[in-house]
This record gives sequence, C-alpha cells and structure tokens, in this order.
Amino acid sequence: MRTKIINGRLITPYRILEGWELTLEGGVIALVGPREGQRDGHCRLLDAKGRYVAPGFIDLHTHGGGGYDFMDGTVEAFRGAAQAHACHGTTSLMPTSLAASDEEMEKLFTCYARVKTEGTGGANLLGLHLEGPYFAWNQRGAQDPRYLRCPDPEHYGTMLRRGQGMIARWSAAPELPGALAFGRTLREAGILASMGHSDATDEEVLAAMENGFTHITHLYSTMSTITRRDGYRYPGLLESAYLFPGLTAEIIADGCHVPPRLLRQAYLALGPERLCLVTDSMRAAGQGDGPSLLGSRSNGQACLVEDGVAKLPDRSAFAGSVATADRLVRTMVQQAGVPLCDAVRMMTLTPARIAGIPHKGLLSAGYDGDIVIFDEAIRVDKTLVGGQCVYDRQEEKP
Repeated sequence: MRTKIINGRLITPYRILEGWELTLEGGVIALVGPREGQRDGHCRLLDAKGRYVAPGFIDLHTHGGGGYDFMDGTVEAFRGAAQAHACHGTTSLMPTSLAASDEEMEKLFTCYARVKTEGTGGANLLGLHLEGPYFAWNQRGAQDPRYLRCPDPEHYGTMLRRGQGMIARWSAAPELPGALAFGRTLREAGILASMGHSDATDEEVLAAMENGFTHITHLYSTMSTITRRDGYRYPGLLESAYLFPGLTAEIIADGCHVPPRLLRQAYLALGPERLCLVTDSMRAAGQGDGPSLLGSRSNGQACLVEDGVAKLPDRSAFAGSVATADRLVRTMVQQAGVPLCDAVRMMTLTPARIAGIPHKGLLSAGYDGDIVIFDEAIRVDKTLVGGQCVYDRQEEKP
C-alpha cells in the first residue's frame, strides 16, 4: 500500500513547499507534488500536522550513541546506536572507528558485516569510516596514542582486504610518510579519503589533493593552522579548507567544539554545497550528564559529560561529542543564523554527495523513502527509513 504524507511543509535544498504532498511506495519516494485529496484512495495517510518534512539526516562521522559505541564490537552496540540516532532523525550513518588494535578492528568488521545483512531496526549503515590510526602525534586529540602509526602498505593492505566492501571512508594525516601512496590506494578502491588529525601545511594539502584526498575531517578540530617559520607565515589544514575549492569539509555543529560565530564563518565561506554537518558522537549521545567512556567498554578512556559535551576527567579538554543530528541542525539555525533549508541540506544532500551515495538526501521521485518530520523547534516527531516508521515521538512512554 502507498503512504501519503500530507499537511506538511516539505524542505528542498532551495525552498519550503506549502500545500504539497509526498507519496511513498516500496520504500521509495514515488511522487512529490501539489496536494490532490481526491486521489487518496488505496493510500495510507500520514498527517504531518503542519510540521516540516525533510529527507532523513545523514551522519558521515559517528562513534556511537544511546549508551553504545561501535568499538564495543557487538551486534547489540551496532543496533543500539543506530536505533538511538534514528530517534533524532538520522536515517543513514557511517559507523566510525578509533585508532585501535588489529583485534578490535577485526571485531568491528565482523559485527558490521552481520548487522548490515540482518538490519539495525534504525538508521541504515552506509559503510565504515576508519578514523585512524595514521595520525599526527601532536594532533591526536582523544585518539589512543598507543596505536598511532604511519601508513604502511602491508598494514592498510591487510585492513582493506579484511574490510573489502565495508570501508566507505578513511581519515588520515596527509603529511605522514607513506600517506600519498595511501591516498592513491583509497582513490583506486573508491573509498573517500579524508584529511584529519593533521599538522599539514597548505603545500602538503595540495599534494594530498593530487593523490586522492578530497575531504577534511571535523573542521577546526585537531588540525594545523597558520604557523611561522623565520618570520614567514604558512597556512595549515584549516586555511586550506577555505583556500582550495576542490575540498569539502565537515564540522561538529554542537556549539561547543566550534562556537556559533565560527560555524557561521564556515557556512558563509564554504557554502552548503561544500560543508556538511557531523555529530562525531560517542556513546553518550542522547544520554544524560555523568561519567562515560570514549571507545570500547574493554579498552575505552574515561570521560565526563556535562554542559552538552564530553570532557576529560580533569576538564582540561573535550573528550568527544554527545550531539545528535537534530541538535546540529538546531544549532546552525538558532545560534549560527543559517537558513533552515541550508542547515537541512548540510545534513542531507551534501553528505550524500560528498560520500557518493545516490538516491539519498532529497525529497524527489526515485529517491529512498528516508524521511524525518520535525516541528518549529526542530524536535523530531517521526523518522521513516525506507518508508517504514522506525521512530514516533507519540509512542514514547511518558
């Protein structure tokens, strides 16, 4: 049976459509057009009641949520995190690793393969994002320094063979020895090569772009900026995002990792076509304040959640994000002054295009029936994945 979403305000990358309806059939959007009530026969009606209707949110960088981390290496963790993020409008995500032992990575691959086949009951899995272990020591952030190393063909060759068909993205520091050959290998494999946790200069970034790197991991966070040598200034990875139009970037728009004024600066400089929003969330996303862990339960690092962010126990630095996708959109609109259409675009169509994911991120015939319905305050009311409702706020217990 077809499903029609009526009485909603449909969000496109360019405008908000009033008085239009959206028809889903077979998990795909079949029709988007002006409301025609007389053709409702044989359709199940879903009344949006004046709320916004948008493509489902796409998160290219998340470590977990709802009390689960993908590095736990369990089916329960994969499903729990995917379901938790679906409650906040995410319909597709890339489970993201940390720098870890080969044994932990083996568990990650095994669980991903199983859950990808059996389903999550929540957000779709778009492929793994490997964050590390090829990072600059000085820009390691919360990554475990025990596992940092330079790209080595034997090491990443083994990982690529084990994760064949599962790895969609890999983040690395492009200035490390062996990184350019690594970038070329990723390009040949059709894997998104991203620069992050890096001390690269703009010249090193240009070389990386010539060797397969096209994206920047969490703009402003754990990356080089302007340095001085013998009185001369040299741009870093941060400035490269603004200097080189061939690059795309992502940003953690929780209002903590990057303050609202810099969120607006990134939006104005890069535009909604080159900048996407990511949660970079840890297991505490969607949970309350208190003690938590970054990484797996068996090998994670202790942290403390307060003030909307995770901190190291001594509060000397952030330990991770606890954001959800709806919070990112809300922050961009309410604090950074970004138009709603553009904020939604940076959470839907733009990440889909950056990652080369077809048929997602747009309310258009032939696109996947991944839908989020939310109110004026950007609070999620319903989430649909493949036309099926996986979250309904009305069904939550008081």
